[in-house]
Amino acid sequence: MRLASRIFLATSLVIVVLVAVAAWSLLAMNQIVAVNRALVTRTAPALRLETGLRESMLALIRLETRFAILQDATYEGLWNARAARVSQDLERLQGLLLSREETKRHVKTVADFATYRRLVGGLGSSGGRRRPAAATETRIAATSTERSLDRLQDATYAALEQSQLRARSVERRTWNGVLIALPATVLLALLGAGLLAVRMTRSLDRLSRATAEVAEGSFGAPLEVERRDEIGQLAHAFNRMAERLREVERMKEDFFSHISHELRTPLTSVREATTLLRDEVPGPLVPKQARLVDIIAANTERVLHLVNDILELSRLRAGLLAIDRRNVDLGNLVRRALEQLRPQAEARGLSVHSNGAARGVRVLGDEERLLQVLLNLLGNAIKFTPRGGAVRLGITAREDEVEVAVEDSGVGIPPEALPRVFDRYWQARGTPAGTGLGLAIVKSIVEMHGGRVQAESTEGKGSRFVVQLPRAEAA
Repeated sequence: MRLASRIFLATSLVIVVLVAVAAWSLLAMNQIVAVNRALVTRTAPALRLETGLRESMLALIRLETRFAILQDATYEGLWNARAARVSQDLERLQGLLLSREETKRHVKTVADFATYRRLVGGLGSSGGRRRPAAATETRIAATSTERSLDRLQDATYAALEQSQLRARSVERRTWNGVLIALPATVLLALLGAGLLAVRMTRSLDRLSRATAEVAEGSFGAPLEVERRDEIGQLAHAFNRMAERLREVERMKEDFFSHISHELRTPLTSVREATTLLRDEVPGPLVPKQARLVDIIAANTERVLHLVNDILELSRLRAGLLAIDRRNVDLGNLVRRALEQLRPQAEARGLSVHSNGAARGVRVLGDEERLLQVLLNLLGNAIKFTPRGGAVRLGITAREDEVEVAVEDSGVGIPPEALPRVFDRYWQARGTPAGTGLGLAIVKSIVEMHGGRVQAESTEGKGSRFVVQLPRAEAA
């Protein structure tokens, strides 16, 4: 089965279960929303109206008492206006009630208030003897209305509590269902994903490691193809690509090695010939001829240096370069490197100095090869540092290794170029022309000594190359 089909089946099963859980949850949520909507749009306004009606009844009783005692038409008018608002609120309340008990209590409240309103209306026409009895009847009607309002409010609170209980019941059932279905779905998804991941990552890990090795220029044995899906096809394609790259790399190495060997002998002859011309062995040279000879000599040295670098790097990569391991005095090595490069640094107006910590420090390695490492690093630092800058060589001795750091105040290396500075034939854009082999040779020599080399840089502020070498055992 193709990988896409497996992934589709696994994800489809999980999606179906999740959709079912989601549909059930949405249905329950709709019920809860309906209950909450009723609470917000009907029950809560009903409670506010009932509370307002209770307060209005207290105000009506106060106005009614003052009217009964003072027989002032002003209080009668205020009472009638307030009573009219109460009647309107009772009508509005009717449309907000939810339960039968609320409706029943509402009908009783409306009837009691109508009786109370009628009795208050008759207080003004009651004679002196009739007035106390009328006031008593009015007070009884007011009390009955207040009691009916209290019972109506109790019924509304009971309906509110019943709605909340219903909502909590739906919520509880929903949570119980989700808590059962969701872990089962997650377990199913994890099981399917785990099976796919184990089968996929096993091959992808091997492919990733092989790709990283190819990116580093290492071409190992071809990948074993165990699958017939897309990953298997990818592995086949990778093997074909790696084999082709291996052939191209071998052809390139052979070409460079062959060309270098072919060029070395004639270049050496040209160098010797220019030396004889400089020494005026065939005869004296006029100034113009001497200048041309100098140009020929300089270019010959540059090309010969490139040829030697190519040959040396080829021998290093092939493991043909012998390393004469012995205890090397690092202080003497640093002194030799600085002496050779100091004239070049002074000509460019640079200061080159060491921290002096190399005295008495010994490393295990080939002295001439390690000197070549220092010369390459210091030479690069001098080359990329503008006039007036500084190049520092620092030594840090640890218990089992020695760290050599070459730091400059030059142009620095762009961040995107930093990972490739040790690649062969590679140079950052905008840098002075060179072979692109010096740092590759440095890395190969350091690794042959069991050490490590790394580069740090801030563009525009300078670079720092750090070499870590095993320390020689004390004699």
